[in-house]
Amino acid sequence: MRVLVDHFDVFVGGFWLTLQLCLLSATGALLIGTLVAILRISPVPPLRWLGGAYVTVLRNVPLTVVMFFSAFGLPALGSNADFLRIPGLSIVFSRLGIDLPYFRFAIIALSVYTGAFVCEAIRSGINAVPPGQAEAARAIGLTFTQNLRHVVLPQAWKAAIVPLGSVIIAMIKNSALAGFFGVVGDLSNSAQNLTSALGEPIIPVFVGISIGFLIMTVPLGLLLDRVEARRAVAR
Repeated sequence: MRVLVDHFDVFVGGFWLTLQLCLLSATGALLIGTLVAILRISPVPPLRWLGGAYVTVLRNVPLTVVMFFSAFGLPALGSNADFLRIPGLSIVFSRLGIDLPYFRFAIIALSVYTGAFVCEAIRSGINAVPPGQAEAARAIGLTFTQNLRHVVLPQAWKAAIVPLGSVIIAMIKNSALAGFFGVVGDLSNSAQNLTSALGEPIIPVFVGISIGFLIMTVPLGLLLDRVEARRAVAR
C-alpha cells in the first residue's frame, strides 16, 4: 500500500473534488427531478407528455452518451456552462468559477441524467399519498400549485426518501465517469494520472479509489437502512 501513503495528498484532493461534484449534481438532480415529476402529474396534457418523454429518453440512454454530449456538444454550441458560475456558490465551490469548464459540464450531465430517476422516485412518493387528501384540498379551493406545495409534495418527499437515497448512491458511483471526460483532479482522473503518468501499479491505486467511494456511499446506505427500519417499527 506504498502508493496510498506516498500519494495520499492526491487521493485526498480527488476525494474532495469528487465530493463537491456529487453534492452539486445531487442538488441539481433533485431540483430537475422534482420539476419533471410535477410535469408528469400536471393536468395539462402537453406538459405530461414532455415530462414522460424526458424520463423515457434519459432512463434509456447510457450516462456515457449524456456525458459525451455535455462535454463536447455544449462547447460546440458555444457554451461554457457559465450560468453555473453563481457568485456565492463559486466561493464555496471554487472550481465552478475558474476556467475549467469540464467540471461544470459534468455537473450538468449528472444532474440531467439522475434527474430522470429522481423524478420516478418522487412520483412513487406522490402515488403513496392517499388520493382523498388531494381531493379534500381541491374541495376547499386550493389550486393545483397550492395542492402540491402544501399537501402532496411534503408527504411525497417523506415517502420517497429511501428510493431517493438509492438514486443518489448510484449517482455517486456514476460520477467516476467524469474523470474520463476532462474533469481534472477527481478520483478517477487521479487514478489515470498515477497509473499512466507515474507508472504506479493499478491495483493499489484502484483500492484507494474504492475506499474514497466507499467513504461517500456506505454512511448514506447505513442512514437509509436506519430510516427504513424506523418506518417499519412505526408501521
